[in-house]
Amino acid sequence: MSLLSMLEGAGGAAPCSAAGCPAEAEHALHWRNPRIHAADRVKTWAACAEHRESLAAWLADRGFPVAVTPFGETVERVA
Repeated sequence: MSLLSMLEGAGGAAPCSAAGCPAEAEHALHWRNPRIHAADRVKTWAACAEHRESLAAWLADRGFPVAVTPFGETVERVA
């Protein structure tokens, strides 16, 4: 189950996934660990405008493919 699907019943609002950040998410960072997940296994983090770049960079630095969308949009795969 993804973060986005869990929030459907909560009005679609979510806090940023950055540690200690209470800001509301504006972006969704869809990612996967290619060493253990197939391309269709997508994990999602929520990100506020301030933390969007740092969270995406953290994932990319580890070699994880990342796709960024407006919060509420989903993706089927992350290449």
